[in-house]
Amino acid sequence: MDSFIDSRHAWPIGGGETGELVRRLDWSQTSLGPIESWSPHLRFEVNTLVNSPIPKVLMWGPDHVMIYNDGYIAIAGGNHPRALGGTVPGIWPEIWDWNRRVLEEGFRGTVQAFRDQPMTLMRNGVPEAVMFDLFYTPIHEVDGRVGGVLCTVLENTDRVRAQRELARSEAELRIITDAMPVLVAFLDHGHVYRFANRYYEAWFGLDPAEIVGRHARDVLGAEAYADRLPLLERALKGESVTSDGWLPHRDGGRRATEIRYIPRLSHSGMVEGIHVLVFDVDERTRTEEALRRHAEDLERSVRHRKRAEDQLRALNETLEARVVAAIDERRQAEAALAQSQKLETIGKLTGGVAHDFNNLLQVVSGNLQLLQKDIAGQERAERRIANALAGVSRGAKLASQLLAFGRRQALEPKVVNVTRFVRGMDDLLRRALGEGIEIETIFGGGLWNTFIDPTQIENALLNLAINARDAMEGQGKLTIELGNASLDDAYARANVDVSPGQYVMLAVSDTGSGMSPAVMEKVFEPFFSTKPEGKGSGLGLSMVYGFVKQSGGHVKIYSEVGHGTTIRLYLPRALEAEDVEVRIADLPVVGGAETVLVVEDDAEVRETVVEMLRDLGYRVLKAVDAQSALSVVESGVPIDLLFTDVVMPGTLKSPELARKAKERIPGLAVLFTSGYTENSIVHGGRLDPGVDLLSKPYTREALARKIRHVLANEAQRRRVAAAPPISDETLPTVDEAEDAPAPARRSFTPRTVLLVEDDELIRANSADMLQDAGHVVVEAASAEDALVALETAPIDVLVTDVNLPGMSGPQLARKARTVKPGIGVVFATGDASVPDAEGAIVLSKPYGARELDQAVCRATETSSAELS
Repeated sequence: MDSFIDSRHAWPIGGGETGELVRRLDWSQTSLGPIESWSPHLRFEVNTLVNSPIPKVLMWGPDHVMIYNDGYIAIAGGNHPRALGGTVPGIWPEIWDWNRRVLEEGFRGTVQAFRDQPMTLMRNGVPEAVMFDLFYTPIHEVDGRVGGVLCTVLENTDRVRAQRELARSEAELRIITDAMPVLVAFLDHGHVYRFANRYYEAWFGLDPAEIVGRHARDVLGAEAYADRLPLLERALKGESVTSDGWLPHRDGGRRATEIRYIPRLSHSGMVEGIHVLVFDVDERTRTEEALRRHAEDLERSVRHRKRAEDQLRALNETLEARVVAAIDERRQAEAALAQSQKLETIGKLTGGVAHDFNNLLQVVSGNLQLLQKDIAGQERAERRIANALAGVSRGAKLASQLLAFGRRQALEPKVVNVTRFVRGMDDLLRRALGEGIEIETIFGGGLWNTFIDPTQIENALLNLAINARDAMEGQGKLTIELGNASLDDAYARANVDVSPGQYVMLAVSDTGSGMSPAVMEKVFEPFFSTKPEGKGSGLGLSMVYGFVKQSGGHVKIYSEVGHGTTIRLYLPRALEAEDVEVRIADLPVVGGAETVLVVEDDAEVRETVVEMLRDLGYRVLKAVDAQSALSVVESGVPIDLLFTDVVMPGTLKSPELARKAKERIPGLAVLFTSGYTENSIVHGGRLDPGVDLLSKPYTREALARKIRHVLANEAQRRRVAAAPPISDETLPTVDEAEDAPAPARRSFTPRTVLLVEDDELIRANSADMLQDAGHVVVEAASAEDALVALETAPIDVLVTDVNLPGMSGPQLARKARTVKPGIGVVFATGDASVPDAEGAIVLSKPYGARELDQAVCRATETSSAELS
């Protein structure tokens, strides 16, 4: 090893890139001197170094000249090959302070090791955060002194990043799974727990932290582990396994379970481990066992009585058949219940996703609308903003579909004539399905009306038709059938979550490929689709299912592979007359100068709505949570409107914030906003009485209109509270009325007034004003109630708020004029701009007794003039 003739030819060193460089470099320019002068010991170490496959670097001599092998090239990065023969401070100045201390210890003869050592290197011209395992070994010369330090370098950057990412993922998974009454875990190839949810504590009495890192045999016990071992091995080979069995419980007994092993595959297709789901089916198993024993007892009785009369034998056989049928019916009910519970659980998850998604859409939508003003007149920019807003609209539709599946959308049901409704969609369906699809519609006689949201049922029918078209690959026959249906008690018992009663049945049938039982079990789950990638979101049928269920209806699917599919929607029957839809134009945008306190924990949503409000002219205060908002309220700053998100962090919730704020600031208006309607102010898809809500994502126009409406109503309430009692002295005398200008004259002919106002306090006070003025008052809290009153009482004047739950005030006025052409109309509103207000009187809130009476009189005069 020591002898050589020429360093370039006889150097006894292995091959590789660095070995060749060692032989060819001019080492005389370094402190090591010419290669011929190297000590035999140094030559030996270099030879060993360059032949090692492990990344190593030798730092020799007082200048720490670096010699390394091929494995170190990746560590050196862009510093290779100049690092070979260079000094440590010259190549790695960014870590020299740390490295100098380590080398000083190494040259004193200290062996050192550093695990997961973080560093920031400039190995490719830019700062790069890396993680290494470093092992420093002193290398001695023949005379015993330390000639250099050998460093073995193992880069762990990717592994550490992956571990951190896995930790974050497991934290998110734990939040979800800890809320589920199901054992959820992950086992590696050695059957060691790497994750366990909180339900393990309830089952085994062990904290999940105690379970992670333990072998399955230690947690389950030797007997249960041996029983499950064959299934574990099958799952580790890539097979999804479902099995019934048992597991020991902390109460000392055994529980019947359904266990599912699902292999987790890496990007390369290798099995990384097993996801474990364990469902407690002990109660169901005990029931089935009791029924089985009962059936066996009956069978024994039959055998003992073989010689009995034929009639008794027939009776026993009938009883046995009934027991079997009862078992089968129970199993079917349990299967349906399990499916319903699964869809309910998924619905809650998707509802939460929709809430966060709506917050994101609100940020995007709000900023795009603000940007529209800045680029006005720039055609290309306006077109791009319009395209982006169209994308926001599609995103909002997706969020709406998620809420529909989760049964957490605020519905606007109306009485619908399904026959007229389906016929009205005929052109739309034919355009959507294409010429290759033949459409046949079958209408039953005497069809009932149904109480349903017309927009949602239109979407549902369109989704079913498009799914049928895709199943038929554009060629086939689509049949739409309508009929009355009655679901009896027996049907309701066999189908979970079905109420017996009368329904309108809407069926959609196709001649497509049909579905297998496995597909039918999942067809209503969100994001499940049999269509090719990019051809469908998997939300269509889930939206239909959730919407119909939320509406009190029922969905049934019939399908067979090769024989097409029929989906039947059972919609609840309505006994009322059909509501005729009236479309009105959007109200113009009106701002104001009041002070608004915005309470929103999402920073981006908060800043967007603040800018929109300031753009509308309002003074804006802001808070990040309910507690901070209460501090602002208690500071004494004048506030006119509290605009708060419903779902807020912290112990103080938004409804409680609103209550405390109104106690401290009498007359404070409150407007809630949310992207998720199943919360503390919305129940069963309907807004709580007396609560104003603006759902996310909302437009600038919707925000402006809603704020003016809420402020106007609150101003009317303040005026009600401050006004003195109405007496005869406050009304004009006959002489005063005759002498007053024409617009102020008051007719003393009593009028029958239909007063429509959803705010109970405003409605009661306005009714008192009208009655004290001599009028007869019929009160209604909604447009729907008002329509019933129009049919039963002789109404002279309609006084209605513009913004009502369900049907709006202008829509009600259109219908009222259809029922009673000569009726006078007064719109009581906080916004003077009312669509379809021609021939009506607009009464601005807040108003007093005199203004209200004058508006009624003027409305009467206007209607009389029109009739004459």
